[in-house]
Amino acid sequence: MAQSLTQIAQSLKDANKKVQLIYAFNGTGKTRLSREFKELIAPKKQDPEEEDAKIKILYYNAFTEDLFYWDNDLGNDVDRKLKIQTNTYTYWILKDQGQEPNIAAHFQRYTSDKLTPSFNDAFSEVRFSFERGNDSGSEFVKISKGEESCFIWSIFYSLLKQTIDVLNVAEEADRETDQFNDLQYVFIDDPVSSLDDTHLIELAVNIAELIKSSQSDLKFIITTHNPLFYNVLFNEFNNADSSSGYRARQSKKWRFEKLNDGTFTLIEQSNDSPFSYHLFLLSEIEKAIESGDVRKYHFSFLRNILEKTSTFLGHAHWKDLLPNEVEGSREGYYNRIINLSSHSKFSGEEISLIQDSEKSMLDHLVHQVKTMYGFKSKVNPNVIEEDATV
Repeated sequence: MAQSLTQIAQSLKDANKKVQLIYAFNGTGKTRLSREFKELIAPKKQDPEEEDAKIKILYYNAFTEDLFYWDNDLGNDVDRKLKIQTNTYTYWILKDQGQEPNIAAHFQRYTSDKLTPSFNDAFSEVRFSFERGNDSGSEFVKISKGEESCFIWSIFYSLLKQTIDVLNVAEEADRETDQFNDLQYVFIDDPVSSLDDTHLIELAVNIAELIKSSQSDLKFIITTHNPLFYNVLFNEFNNADSSSGYRARQSKKWRFEKLNDGTFTLIEQSNDSPFSYHLFLLSEIEKAIESGDVRKYHFSFLRNILEKTSTFLGHAHWKDLLPNEVEGSREGYYNRIINLSSHSKFSGEEISLIQDSEKSMLDHLVHQVKTMYGFKSKVNPNVIEEDATV
């Protein structure tokens, strides 16, 4: 159903879940949604004489990065530094909580253990240098945009961890600060999208572990355009260790889309598995087999699934994943899939209909592949394949 951003934000609030995970393509409006949600939870004061209210929401998005800007020392090209606009969040975490070492550790985890940030005494600027392990001086460098995003995220992550630790103290009188007593939400919009896959997975796991450690009523909303980041978080929140106190039912997953008329839609995602292109293809094949409407292009789908799975499992060729019930059957399956999934040179030779024997072969291969490699049925999720791995 088409909705405005305000209505989408209200839907997220009404969901009342510990964690809401949202996937959306770049350009959909994730940052605007985070701002709309912020205005819903903590509207800007209309009266300039009104006293400062307690913090109700923390958010990380493109506006967070705008708190940081470069002074490149264009005159001498030596003293390059990242300056920090005055704000209560970074000052509290750096000055009052002394989180500088933790910020540096988080930053180096995702970049390089030699790349070292150094804050000035006022915590209004930071310089970066490569430490060589000796007494030789190191020039101040301007880090890349991706490294800069990692650094800013490391500051927010340290703030978030400290905040969760504070709120995990049940008695308000025993907390080291009352600054976050009214905090209701944390909205995280695409934290770091420039990381390689290994560090991106590590980042997702770290965020999930931190959120699952939260014992207060604090709620979290995370948006991303990265399928890998989404899928790792999906699995982390769905397969939570019960000993942590977190339960999978406390999370909700969405797909956020922008429609042609400028409105938006928020589509709830299934809780049984994350989405991925090869899983979508598998569901399409299963639907075709169940309905009996199998076409030639479904063999292209199967070939695509086998190619992606073989790459993930480290096989040199996708035909290695085919069953080999009797000598030569694997080669036979391979040749038939090649013939049925390849285009002819002349359009007049193309026909989408196939023989019943090919339909039966597709049904057999899909069943075998799902059984051998533990794919869960998307069409009949309650059907457990024989000998399927978990």
